[in-house]
Amino acid sequence: MIFYTAILLGAVIGYVRATKRGGNMFDRLQYAAVHAIFLAILGLFLTILIQRMS
Repeated sequence: MIFYTAILLGAVIGYVRATKRGGNMFDRLQYAAVHAIFLAILGLFLTILIQRMS
């Protein structure tokens, strides 16, 4: 569940950041994708860490 939430949150954060910087649609999509991938990796590690601790 953390993984999917991180993907969605990352996409939203990236899209908003690109919009604030005045990017066009391709910039917004690229920022959304990069942030989603980055937070997905962090969410995956967090999920694995929680699983191993319990």
